[in-house]
Amino acid sequence: MSNPPADFEYTGTSNLEAMLEAETYNRFLTECVERFAGEATSILDFGAGMGTFAERVRSRGRPLDCLEPDRSLASILETRNFTTFRRSEDIATASYDYVYSLNVFEHIEDDRAAAREVCRILRPGGALFIYVPAFQILFGSMDRKVEHFRRYTRQSLARLVREAGLEIETLSYADSLGFFATLAYNLTASGDGSINTRSIRFYDRYVFPLSRQIDRATSGLLGKNVFVVARKPATALPPSSGA
Repeated sequence: MSNPPADFEYTGTSNLEAMLEAETYNRFLTECVERFAGEATSILDFGAGMGTFAERVRSRGRPLDCLEPDRSLASILETRNFTTFRRSEDIATASYDYVYSLNVFEHIEDDRAAAREVCRILRPGGALFIYVPAFQILFGSMDRKVEHFRRYTRQSLARLVREAGLEIETLSYADSLGFFATLAYNLTASGDGSINTRSIRFYDRYVFPLSRQIDRATSGLLGKNVFVVARKPATALPPSSGA
């Protein structure tokens, strides 16, 4: 992440607050962060927002630091006693064993530069977990509201981390039913992309658990989201030029 302006403000805070209602979904992402962290003892939440997942991970006994460019959100993190950076440039090279980033890279215009920064921040042998929205066909009012630049596919996400100099270990879609739910929302919604908390609670309680079961058969084909686990080689290779 490049140096943010002093008045940088994230436009999707209301949606972040609404997603606090998605207990099953939030538990799933927390378990992913935990599973892929392995034995890591130095962890960075890359784009921590208001600390929803940082709090959950810390409550499981894993100390971690946060990167968050939004001044107001960074202040919230600091009041919760997280060491918080607003710029990745302020983080020393080879500082962390594990970096996770949940629904963040789609907000970064130069995502390639951000991926290279993560590679720089990781220690040799360290791992990265990225979870982002999938499929540009699903891009709609919700994406515009929170200022997404793009959605990803398995191919584009793989290319992003490989060009940064990382080696892929896991690459998969998630939330297969969410693909169709988002498509239906985009075709029928006339609002500004705000999230209805009642709908969130219903989907989280009744649909998302079923979607995760279906993912076992469809994870290579489609989903509302896509994620990757990649590792920095023990002997770091120079990032690819993408040529």
